[in-house]
Amino acid sequence: MAIRDFLRNNWPAVATAVTTAAIVIAAIVILRTMPPRTIVMATGPEGGAYYEVGKRYRAVLARAGVEVRLVPTAGSLENLDLLHNPRSRVDVALIQGGTVSAQASAGLESLGTVFYEPLWMFHKREPGKTILDQLRGGKISVGPVGSGTRVLALELLKRNGIERPVGELLDLSPWAAGEKLVAGEIDAALILNSWESPTVQQLLADERVELTGFPRADAYVALYPFLTKLVLPRGVADLAKDLPPADVVLLAPKASLVVRKDLHSAIQYLLLDAAVQIHSAPDAFQRASQFPGAEAIEIPLSSEALQFYKTGRPFLHNYLPFWMATLAGKLIVLLIPILGLLYPLLRSLPPLYDWMIRTRILRIYGELKILEEEISAGRRAGRDLSDMNERLDRLEGRANLLRIPVAYASLLFMLINHIHLVRERLHK
Repeated sequence: MAIRDFLRNNWPAVATAVTTAAIVIAAIVILRTMPPRTIVMATGPEGGAYYEVGKRYRAVLARAGVEVRLVPTAGSLENLDLLHNPRSRVDVALIQGGTVSAQASAGLESLGTVFYEPLWMFHKREPGKTILDQLRGGKISVGPVGSGTRVLALELLKRNGIERPVGELLDLSPWAAGEKLVAGEIDAALILNSWESPTVQQLLADERVELTGFPRADAYVALYPFLTKLVLPRGVADLAKDLPPADVVLLAPKASLVVRKDLHSAIQYLLLDAAVQIHSAPDAFQRASQFPGAEAIEIPLSSEALQFYKTGRPFLHNYLPFWMATLAGKLIVLLIPILGLLYPLLRSLPPLYDWMIRTRILRIYGELKILEEEISAGRRAGRDLSDMNERLDRLEGRANLLRIPVAYASLLFMLINHIHLVRERLHK
């Protein structure tokens, strides 16, 4: 009963406390679910294409207040291992198409493809010798252990039946392979790198080195769907020297931006927005805005990526800075159910308040009515009514002690007036 009386007499304070508690709980939930301010990105060897791309992501995300820590690796295979290892704390990585098995894709999601990685097959220029002659028994760089370059190079050599007769397979980085090829220390180098790579540009311009294409590229694409057929136009490297002297058909997997499934959705949108800024420009092989692309190569696209490619970035991110947009989005999501609960409560408060005030007055009215009926019955029966005056005094005293808002003062005055009327009837 005491609790009931307390709630009846202090309901505004109780309602305010409940609302405040709901807001505090919502604020705690919002703060606990805000995106991290630091993420870790696995790239590739320092100086390589992946590492340089990682530096561009770091610069773009820094403008939004998110720090990107770069982890140099041997390449795609090591990147996959790091993504699967929770202790590595790697959140995002660049992964080469064709290096992910069905088992390795578990727990990962793709944000789409971001650029081509042409496979360049450079070899020493030796008139009278074919590329197969140089590969058989020669020294060939196929990329570092753990890199996607090595996986693809060995697979293609195997398909052509020349992996065993090769004299020596070297695990050189693109830069080291280029240096040794120019110096004549190795016979050929298979390099996965972008068109803008300094190593690629150096080798294309060096007359001691020759670029060989893949004339049966359509067959490779049919056997390996993750590959794309590209054509390097004649003279694109150096028009004055007409390098290359003919169109060269190349093969290229696509690199994907891959994240852990538990990476915060706001960070995923930030990475997608950065990918547009970094990869949408045209170059020798891609059209403007071709990348990033909504392609799921071996790893499914995340729901955030699907939404991004369908409608663009979230509405609030178009008008607010990243952290403000994220906070506002969280507030909207949490406040909708809270307001859904509070709205009917707030609508019911005025009628409830009115009912509570009137009930306090009407309760005394009910007792006054019973007392009035007893007076009428006692007068008819000729009973002693001397105690009725005391009971009326008690009712009037209770009425005077009622705490009534000014808006309801007329009801209280009417009650006291009616008590006086009953007393006059009693005296008569």
